[in-house]
Amino acid sequence: MKGLILLAKAAIAFVWVVLLANIVHPFPGVAAMALYIMTGFLLVMHGLQMLIFLGAFGDKIAMTRWEKWSILIFGIFALLDIRRKHMM
Repeated sequence: MKGLILLAKAAIAFVWVVLLANIVHPFPGVAAMALYIMTGFLLVMHGLQMLIFLGAFGDKIAMTRWEKWSILIFGIFALLDIRRKHMM
């Protein structure tokens, strides 16, 4: 399970690299606009996941600052990793 979570985090990190590369140097045509929309959507969804998780479990689990930020970056895969570390 740990290996699959690590693989999924690597895939999400690659997605973030592509999305941030589009901001620094926009891709040609309509692709840039689609990637801007995906960037905003991914940031909002992962932000909501982070806020909901911290609201529900923030006082019950002692998490590091990196674990909190990793939810914003990796989303559900960070939550699965946190669950594996703290709740099992």
